[in-house]
Amino acid sequence: MKKWPRITVITPSFNQGHFIKDTIESVLGQKYPDLEYLVMDGGSTDDTVEILKSYGGRLSWVSEKDRGQSDAINKGIRRATGEIIAYLNSDDLYEKGALEKAARYFMDRPESLWLTGRCRIIDTHGAETRQAITAYKNFLLSRYSYNILLVTNFVSQPATFIRRQAFDKYGLFDEAQHRVMDYDFWLRLGEEHDPGVINDYLASFRVHPGSKTSSSFKLTFKEELEVARKHTDSKVLNGLHYMSYLGICAAYTALDAAARIKRG
Repeated sequence: MKKWPRITVITPSFNQGHFIKDTIESVLGQKYPDLEYLVMDGGSTDDTVEILKSYGGRLSWVSEKDRGQSDAINKGIRRATGEIIAYLNSDDLYEKGALEKAARYFMDRPESLWLTGRCRIIDTHGAETRQAITAYKNFLLSRYSYNILLVTNFVSQPATFIRRQAFDKYGLFDEAQHRVMDYDFWLRLGEEHDPGVINDYLASFRVHPGSKTSSSFKLTFKEELEVARKHTDSKVLNGLHYMSYLGICAAYTALDAAARIKRG
């Protein structure tokens, strides 16, 4: 068998001490034979740094003030030595075997620059939630096209892996973007290169009161609409994205209302 490619996983972090240990364990628990794990902390004031220290040399980390999540990720990319690069936020998780599945895909398809897979949505306690949204994204993922990506962002960031060459060719994440830098990069990269698609769950995305998707989802989806308009002049696609934006906002509003009722 060929030598396993080195994978660099970057975790941007800021005051996520409540979740980051689970995130770290999901990465180190992959038992991947050539893993570089970098945690780029933005100067957390909670117990994050103590948690990071407890792992000794099993991961590399820095804790210093940064200019936001995109800056932290980009600093990690510049430090990375892996052939394959991914970032996993400090409240998300990898599914068992995710790194090996990604590595095997790239080893079998040396021409592929990026891949993405399925991603569960979990709540504060790790229980799966919002299954209807997951099913909708899985449906679109199985029918991937760039035009559909211009209409709605169905690529799940935690389940996405990218070859280093893609950053060399298309640049790093836009540091002016603090919510939808991943979508902007997918559109830059996807214009010329379709992603590989793995029809397995590679990650879990956590929604909780402090997450960006939960606390400001309307702004997030509005920024996705604005980013898509930078990548296409098509009135049809932009119109469809606007309708998608209205529908997604309505769906998330209903989900939040239902969650509040459930909480009592």
